[in-house]
Amino acid sequence: MAQPDPAYFRLPPGGATECGENDMQAFRLDELDADRHAKDVAYLEFLRERTMSAGLYGLDVLGTDPQGPHTEDEVYIVLSGRATITVGSETAEVVHGSVVYVPAGVTHRFHNISEDLRVVAVFTPPES
Repeated sequence: MAQPDPAYFRLPPGGATECGENDMQAFRLDELDADRHAKDVAYLEFLRERTMSAGLYGLDVLGTDPQGPHTEDEVYIVLSGRATITVGSETAEVVHGSVVYVPAGVTHRFHNISEDLRVVAVFTPPES
């Protein structure tokens, strides 16, 4: 397997910083989904930092995805389920393990949800 180009791993402006105590945040997806369900919401944001945010999005079989374009770039990581996603004029089936990038301002939505869908959505900058 080819090794990545070291130039790919860039440091933030000003160089690397030391990680302090309590800098790491770790989450359990089963607990996040239970919290999302208890709050009766489709989207539960679980992380918000200066340069990004992340949340768990759940749509059940035959559900509708009401979202519109965002002002942020977005990456979806499909944890479970099966659906179709349309991004702009392109359509693809998504299943466990699918990763989809959606540029800021582009119309997108999940549809034809045939198995309960759970995805992590990562926004940069943080979703407003």
